[in-house]
Amino acid sequence: ADIISTVEFNYTGDLLATGDKGGRVVIFQREQETKSRPLSRGEYNVYSTFQSHEPEFDYLKSLEIEEKINKIRWLPQQNAAHFLLSTNDKTIKLWKISERDKRAEGYNLKDEDGRLREPFRVTELRVPTLKPMDLMVEASPRRTFANAHTYHINSISVNSDYATYLSADDLRINLWHLEVTNRSFNIVDIKPANMEELTEVITAAEFHPHHCNVFVYSSSKGTIRLWRWFHVELCVLSAVFEEPEDPSSRSFFSEIISSISDVKFSHSGRYMMTRDYLSVKVWDLNMENRPVETYQVHEYLRSKLCSLYENDCIFDKFECCWNGSDSTIMTGSYNNFFRTFEREAQRDVTLEASRESSKPRAVLKPRKVCTTGKRKKDEITVDSLDFNKKILHTAWHPVENIIAVAATNNLYLFQEKVN
Repeated sequence: ADIISTVEFNYTGDLLATGDKGGRVVIFQREQETKSRPLSRGEYNVYSTFQSHEPEFDYLKSLEIEEKINKIRWLPQQNAAHFLLSTNDKTIKLWKISERDKRAEGYNLKDEDGRLREPFRVTELRVPTLKPMDLMVEASPRRTFANAHTYHINSISVNSDYATYLSADDLRINLWHLEVTNRSFNIVDIKPANMEELTEVITAAEFHPHHCNVFVYSSSKGTIRLWRWFHVELCVLSAVFEEPEDPSSRSFFSEIISSISDVKFSHSGRYMMTRDYLSVKVWDLNMENRPVETYQVHEYLRSKLCSLYENDCIFDKFECCWNGSDSTIMTGSYNNFFRTFEREAQRDVTLEASRESSKPRAVLKPRKVCTTGKRKKDEITVDSLDFNKKILHTAWHPVENIIAVAATNNLYLFQEKVN
């Protein structure tokens, strides 16, 4: 139940939210640097924990709806409170996270212990006063967006107008207004009239960071479709991004490993990044026929696809993320390895998130996987990789070089070493 299923920094990076398989959301808050603790600036401590979703049962379809949190998305902060959207397979909720450090005392119709007083016992009129109390962080559900998805929700994305958001399941994408819970607009529907003709599903969807009428969705066939809409009834397919397949490398697994598990726009809005099973690709929005950059994440697994198919690992959905300046990208792998690729310098590094290698304030050592016959001292062979230890979810601070890496039920935070 405590396996982390999503990780997300808020817009300032001061809060970090994780969702888990048990339907819980845990929010961490960044510590402020003080004179007595000058190095505490990158530390995050638990700020609030709450149960976002409960297990449900769909009696019409005799289906259990699990409570696992699939995605969390923050809204930009407008006042003292914070708001976030969290979703399981079927229901999206808007949560308000607020602080309380004062309480009212001196009610007329209530005793100090909260019991109601009889009106005839009130002999004088009192003005309640606010008294300081210990800081309390409250999470309260403000809206519930339900009953709009027949299939499992895989993505939610807040629009740059901050008034609407989209939710995507396997076959449909819906557009919601944050104030309206009883109605959504279906803007993409790829469900065929005959389900036997179904050839692809939607795997991820995201709004453009600056243009509120542009969004993309990726598919299990390895294509990305960019849509523009002009009003709710008029949604136009603007571009299809797809890399032509090399016929010489075609195999039984080609279609499975070309399925895109994540798509993310760069902060600039010029590029988008997609993650398939073996690689990360960066696409220029002005060039549809091939990616401008391709990074191999774990090419050494190509020879192991048969056993990865048998143990279902080939269907793992790895996510990817950009750093704040779009100069570096990060994604996860197996054996608790995660990889970063510097785009300009063409440098890449493999790091490991584990209790053994991650002592507080210790510098992470780059790891190498041996792909040839002769293994060097610090290398690990492909056969000794642990496929149960996988990093599917990662997040990068929006401004600084602080990263969050979820390794099953552990959350690791790493920051750039300051000399």
